[in-house]
Amino acid sequence: MPNAAQIIAAFRDVASTKSLSPEDMNDLIKDGILAGLARIHGPNVRAEINIDEDTGEFEIVVLRRVVEDVEDPSCEISLEEARWDDDTYEVGDVMEIPVDFSQFGRNAVMAVKQRIVQRVRENERDRIRDEFADRVGELLSGEVQQTERGKLVVMINRQKDADAIIPWKDQNPRERFRQGDPIRAVLKKVEETPKGPRLILSRADPLFVAALFKLEVPEIYQGIVEIKELAREVGGRTKIAVYSRDDSIDPVGACVGLKGSRVQAVVSELGGERIDIVPWHPDTEVFARRALAPARVAKVLSDPSRQVITAIVDEDQLSLAIGRNGQNVRLASQLIGWQIDLYGSREWLEKGADLSLFGGGSEETYETADFPLAELELDAATLAALSTAGYDTFLQIIDLERADFLAIPGIGESGADRLLQLIDELTVVEGEAQAPEAEAEGKLFDFQGEPPSAAEDEAEKAAETADDGGEGEG
Repeated sequence: MPNAAQIIAAFRDVASTKSLSPEDMNDLIKDGILAGLARIHGPNVRAEINIDEDTGEFEIVVLRRVVEDVEDPSCEISLEEARWDDDTYEVGDVMEIPVDFSQFGRNAVMAVKQRIVQRVRENERDRIRDEFADRVGELLSGEVQQTERGKLVVMINRQKDADAIIPWKDQNPRERFRQGDPIRAVLKKVEETPKGPRLILSRADPLFVAALFKLEVPEIYQGIVEIKELAREVGGRTKIAVYSRDDSIDPVGACVGLKGSRVQAVVSELGGERIDIVPWHPDTEVFARRALAPARVAKVLSDPSRQVITAIVDEDQLSLAIGRNGQNVRLASQLIGWQIDLYGSREWLEKGADLSLFGGGSEETYETADFPLAELELDAATLAALSTAGYDTFLQIIDLERADFLAIPGIGESGADRLLQLIDELTVVEGEAQAPEAEAEGKLFDFQGEPPSAAEDEAEKAAETADDGGEGEG
């Protein structure tokens, strides 16, 4: 049987692989020896154990209280028996009995070993629990050890003793991993099991995409750019809404990177999964427009009480807005947290009963929906002149006359004529039948009602004539 010093040296070698300090290891050894003494003397044995740091030798002294009548022999001794050794003992004294490790039998040595191994495992579990409890959402790297009933067993780098798995539901169905393959996944949760903490990893959770962007985009890691919302259908498509705390930094550009290098690294890790990055906005209507990208939305209506967004798109944008199997609109709805009802312009115009959604009746039927002037076919100089004068949207210039445009610095006669022409094309000409071209253009910007009937045209023309007669020619 090995001596005490050899046993202590062996345990210290084990402790070094578990990153235990010498103090912790000495406490474990003392606890183990106490377990061995309990096997010899009884469960309530008391002892003093001193370990020599230099030699590894240790002294063991069992303590027993002197009593008249022994009730617990593991920690008590009778006065009569104590006086066999020293006749000066009295009731209440503590008798010290030296014990040599050589007196430990095989069972006692096994008890020492089992107790130390148990304590080492408990400490390891506590360390893993403490280390990973606050790391949910972080990206972890490791190696696939085996595939077990559909789940992947992973050995985590720099924490090889951690029990980590990727369940089947947290895997990308388009990916296949084999034993020995390197793998990265996000820590989804720390699960308690009878054998200790288990790390549940995921490559399907939206947190995985967020963790990859945090790795690839320094601005996200530094907290300058924030991922506000994220919606994902694993293996297909992800939509991510980002926001910058610094006005000088474009959040979308930061995530895309130079020539798309950053987002391409994320796409590559996801096996080619498509990613849409949109700028977050606190206004739900604006956010809904952006969330439906790459489709261009012509009109958005919101119902806050029901948390429903009604989005109208031109016919050539409808399939793009819906996406394959409804994926684009479904992810957009998840991203903004509201239900999205999507309509093509033709379907919306045919509904008729939805005029009330626009807050107006027949008098407002032909009001043009507002949109940026940048969407018009205007040269850069004209747009700049209008912006300098405070005009950025169509409704801001819709009532301006030719003289008003000529009064704006930078706009000449040709520019004024062009602006008046565009206003005529994009607004309903009262009293005349709308040309097919104008009607088609109207669908792009005006979804508030159907084309007027001939009777309505005549009525409005008569009203206009009466008004002109009262005011005189302008």
